[in-house]
Amino acid sequence: MALTVYPAIDLKGGQVVRLAEGDMARATVYGDDPAAQARAFADAGAEWLHVVDLDAAFAGEARNPEAVAAILRAFPGKVQLGGGIRDRAAIDRWLGLGVERVVIGTAALENPDLVRDAARALPGRIVVAVDARDGLVATRGWAEVSDVAVADLANRFADAGVAAVLFTDVGRDGLLKGCNVRATVALARHTSLPVIASGGVAGLADIADLARNASEGIEGVVTGRALYDGRLDLAAAMRIAAA
Repeated sequence: MALTVYPAIDLKGGQVVRLAEGDMARATVYGDDPAAQARAFADAGAEWLHVVDLDAAFAGEARNPEAVAAILRAFPGKVQLGGGIRDRAAIDRWLGLGVERVVIGTAALENPDLVRDAARALPGRIVVAVDARDGLVATRGWAEVSDVAVADLANRFADAGVAAVLFTDVGRDGLLKGCNVRATVALARHTSLPVIASGGVAGLADIADLARNASEGIEGVVTGRALYDGRLDLAAAMRIAAA
């Protein structure tokens, strides 16, 4: 199995940023032209983008629609979008505008019927975000932590037509500590859904480690800060992921 590498564009106030551990007060700005960043990733060979409206994750509704629209116009590949998508109207609106897959986190925990119904009606278009702090699901922009275990949430949607589970170790996200491969593999072994790894990718070693475990059910990896800081070459990462 080959991994898909998803370069990330996180949006805050129309700018391209990365957060540390999901903390909006610890944002590093990497640019003010999201469309240009999308084109740069396309030029490096990216076939997918992972886009997050960070402001929407806290507000519960779109806050950077113009930036997302600009990315969709600029990027020739496929885009998966997360952040504040909590009702069917938002799902349908984004898919209608050209988003390939929507990523749903908070609503997956608080309104699972919404996610199951959407996934059955739109097979392959819904990704469930399972964001973890110490093995428990974090919601609402990672500001709150539930008492639900990561694998338990993922398995609630195993038979609903969900495309994948996006697993993020919040404690590593944006810190370049290295991806939590062990926890990612453990989740993949406990669910029948493909798992996309996220959080903490620091370099090519993380990509190679995940690629070695792809047969466990790991479908891809999201990476952001390592790309922006020059620690990870996207083209090289994609070659390793495809090997």
